[in-house]
Amino acid sequence: MIYDAAVLSTLAPPPERTLTTLFQRFGAGEPLACRPLTEGLLNRGYRVVTTRGRFFLKHHLDGDPEAVVPLARRHGITTALAALGLPVVPPVADREGRTVAVLGRGGSYALYPWVEGRHRGGGELTPDECRRLGALLGRVHRGLEHVITGAEDRAAGVRCAEAADAASTRELIEILLARIRLRSRRTGFDELAEHRLLERRELLLRHAHRRPHRAQMPASGWVHGDFHPLNLLYRREGPAEPVAIIDWDRLGIRPRAEEAVRAAAIFFLRPDGSLDLTRVRAYARAYRQATGAPGDELSAAVHRVWWERLNDFWMLRWHYELRDTRADPQFPAAAALIVWWTRYAAAVRSAFCD
Repeated sequence: MIYDAAVLSTLAPPPERTLTTLFQRFGAGEPLACRPLTEGLLNRGYRVVTTRGRFFLKHHLDGDPEAVVPLARRHGITTALAALGLPVVPPVADREGRTVAVLGRGGSYALYPWVEGRHRGGGELTPDECRRLGALLGRVHRGLEHVITGAEDRAAGVRCAEAADAASTRELIEILLARIRLRSRRTGFDELAEHRLLERRELLLRHAHRRPHRAQMPASGWVHGDFHPLNLLYRREGPAEPVAIIDWDRLGIRPRAEEAVRAAAIFFLRPDGSLDLTRVRAYARAYRQATGAPGDELSAAVHRVWWERLNDFWMLRWHYELRDTRADPQFPAAAALIVWWTRYAAAVRSAFCD
């Protein structure tokens, strides 16, 4: 077995015995090389070369608290989506048709064929490619509605939380500010974080009356749950076509239009914290056309996601509470976005809805 030494310091691969057992179970050959790819809080991934080809091995640890659909059922749903022609890669099944392997208390494993591709940010996409991206997400939402039964809808329930409470957010701001001010050696990140927290506190005081009501919630349905550039693979060469939508761990029932808005706010976020509204408009029009979602549904989603972002501090909580700095590079643009979005709210709404 050959392990990639460059990444061993951050993520230890599964023991060789575990790999051999897994690949024998799936009939995928003998492991020859293993390269860790990600180190997540909820799962880990590995690129494995065997005597029968290349594979992606996903190790689900203690489970995602946001997940509402059991892993094996998620596999069945994504297999059905692939049958509809969507760019979804079904997992490998063992001889008995099972796609999940549980080894002792070490969590669950799933195996996928390796897909060659690369991630592309929204700024790399042409207007036509932005339209195709919006249409693709629309096809995903329609496809999920087609392959999942009403009984499963009732079992999962509609998991749509009330909009964040501004008073609770202000309490969190004070806690984070206190953590920063107790640091003996302040970094540039600390300075920026303090500035943005004070700025956000002022925005919340000014806009607390704009908290969305539950009655304003857009129509709910099955969604991918985590649709963003790192979960979409494009061809490396030739036309910019998506070859795989990956990571379906957050599959669940939520407001569909909100997923469309959240995705756009990630794909089309510029380094200065603004959104590329030309690309957003092309994407959103294609999404609305693919789903039939009316403009007022997108308008409600834009407002709810704006409020969500105004009250969200997950990057700072990772940094100061979990001592996890992986999201730090995203913080400057993400923190600037809500200020820009608040200032240009009418233009943002128009790009999504008109």
